[in-house]
Amino acid sequence: MSPASSEVSSLLGYLNWKRQHVLDILDGLGEADLRRPVLPSAWTPAGLVNHLALDVERFWFRAVFGADPDAVASFATPTDAWQVPGDRPASEVFDLYREETARADEVIASSDPDQAPRWWPDYRDDRPPQDLRHAILHVLVETATHAGHLDAVRELIDGKQFLVLD
Repeated sequence: MSPASSEVSSLLGYLNWKRQHVLDILDGLGEADLRRPVLPSAWTPAGLVNHLALDVERFWFRAVFGADPDAVASFATPTDAWQVPGDRPASEVFDLYREETARADEVIASSDPDQAPRWWPDYRDDRPPQDLRHAILHVLVETATHAGHLDAVRELIDGKQFLVLD
């Protein structure tokens, strides 16, 4: 295994751990709790997962590094991924997240960690990451941060804790 593939494998291992954390902390919640805002900012657990699927996984991997035409087109019209339509079951949001993470993994597996972005939206006022490795690290940090948000919300909903240290 080359040092670059070992590095990507390690980053992807941690990213997959946090992706699973997102799903596991919400396991067992009913539709009403997945759609209920708990914090004053009013986001919902289903909305956060939708945000991770679209604004994070799809954006960074399929659009920015994969230049997938469908993914790029999905960002042509700004939408609020934090809002899940009322007629869309939360289970579909979770399926979308799983699908986007799998497709992101395909982009990562077929790309060099030194690859530069292949697409960047002109409406953003920030700069693209220097390479794929930086994007993986960014997504890892964002996913871990949001997993922590979900930990706190889950504990407020029903007292369940994901990580219990004795």
